[in-house]
Amino acid sequence: MMTAQLPASQTDRVDAICRSTAIIPVLVIERLDHAVPLAKALVEGGLNVLEVTLRTEAAVEAIRHIREALPEVVLGAGTVLSVEQYQVCEALGVDFVVTPGTTPTLFEYGAASDVPLLPGVATVSEVVTGWEYGYRRFKFFPAEANGGAPALKSFAGPLPEAQFCPTGGVTVDNAEAYLALPNVMCVGGSWMVAKSLVDAEDWAGITQLTREATQRYPR
Repeated sequence: MMTAQLPASQTDRVDAICRSTAIIPVLVIERLDHAVPLAKALVEGGLNVLEVTLRTEAAVEAIRHIREALPEVVLGAGTVLSVEQYQVCEALGVDFVVTPGTTPTLFEYGAASDVPLLPGVATVSEVVTGWEYGYRRFKFFPAEANGGAPALKSFAGPLPEAQFCPTGGVTVDNAEAYLALPNVMCVGGSWMVAKSLVDAEDWAGITQLTREATQRYPR
C-alpha cells in the first residue's frame, strides 16, 4: 500500500531545474582531484546544472567537494539505486536525485523526501507506475537503446502530462531531435566530458565543447 504521494511542489522544483538548462552533463568522476576542476570547466562553458553519478568510489566525496567549492551550482546525484544511497545524497546537500530505473520503494521514498527525484523509466508501464505515486517528470533511460526520440514522441499520446529528460546515447548531434519534442524538458549527455579529455585534464577543451553545446542548444 502506498503511503506517500508526491506533492506538487516537488514537480515544480524538478521543472525549475530541468527547464533552466537544455543539457545536464552526466559525470563519472574516477579521481577526486578531478571533481572541482571538471565542475568549474563546465560552469565556465555555461552549464550550471550538474549530475554526478554514483558509479565510482570517488563519487560521494566528489559531490561533497563540488558542493563546498561551488555552492551556486545546481548539483544532482545520479545512478542512485537504493534508499540508503538516496539518504547519503540527502546528507550531502544535493539539489536533486536521479535513478536509472525506479522501484516502488524508490518512488515512495522520493515522494516523501525533501530532495526531489527524477526517476528513471524505460517503458510506458514504468511511467504509469510512477504516475500512481504522483510523478509527472521522468528520466528516459537508456534513451537511444529504447527507441530514441520516436519512442518519446509516441509516449505523448497516452501520457500528455508526462515530461522527460532523455539520457543514454544522447550526443551533440541527436540532442536536437529530442529537444524539439514538446514532452522533453532537457537532455542528459556526456559528450563534453569524454573520458579522454578528463584523463588528460584538458579542462580548457571541456569548457570549449561545453560552450559550443550551450550555444547550439541555448536555454
